[in-house]
Amino acid sequence: MMRALWTAGGGMAAQQFNVDVISNNLANVNTTGYKKERAEFKDLLYETVNKAYMLNGTGKPVNLQVGHGAAAVATVKNFSSGSLEKTDNALDFAINGDAFFMIKGPTGETVFSKDGSFKIGLGDEGNMLTTSDGLQVLDDTGNPIVLNIELSKLNVTSSGELTYIDETGAVASLGQRIGMVKFPNRQGLEAIGSNLFKQNSASGAPVLDEELGDRSSLQQGYLEASNVQVVEEMVKLIVAQRAYEINSKAIQSADEMLGLANNLRK
Repeated sequence: MMRALWTAGGGMAAQQFNVDVISNNLANVNTTGYKKERAEFKDLLYETVNKAYMLNGTGKPVNLQVGHGAAAVATVKNFSSGSLEKTDNALDFAINGDAFFMIKGPTGETVFSKDGSFKIGLGDEGNMLTTSDGLQVLDDTGNPIVLNIELSKLNVTSSGELTYIDETGAVASLGQRIGMVKFPNRQGLEAIGSNLFKQNSASGAPVLDEELGDRSSLQQGYLEASNVQVVEEMVKLIVAQRAYEINSKAIQSADEMLGLANNLRK
């Protein structure tokens, strides 16, 4: 059987995966805090038909090899900042920098997000700062954030400290600060949906933002938009479609060559 059939088939599968990744980027063009992904590929094993060698100035100076196609090996998140959208909502926050918000996940573990479109949820201690899914937003000590104040009087500093205007008109502290953390290798974070990431051994443990240099800042009344560029993704989609098409042409050519060989005796 001709190698080209399986090689081109593998190429079609790789490009199909590429289109899957691009489609996910386009689908999330309006998702708050979404970070676009890029598929990476590597060539597969090579078959050495004739190995290069030189002996006493004679021999074969180059190898005779043929590869067996390509395969997707990784998806890489692009964590560049999206544009900031002004909302004037006291519970909307955008992080200017590499840090992530700390969220209490559905099973009690701490997960992380760049989505700062928070809400108020009722808890045992009163009004709690939550995500749109009702998950508790955590402060820099890992505790839920309680907001038993009038939201119009809430103010959050660039470092995440929560303050409010009291009855006398003075600025008072709530004694909590929105938790922001960074990772040694954020590319290793595992996306688990709902704008959340989960740490693992590849990402390393989270470190509070203030303990690292190049500190991030928080902006109240703003949201970070997706960093997907539609035109860029459309160009990638066209390239992937053409690569898929040319691989299918290779299969067609291989099939026609086999047909010609089968018809030689007719």
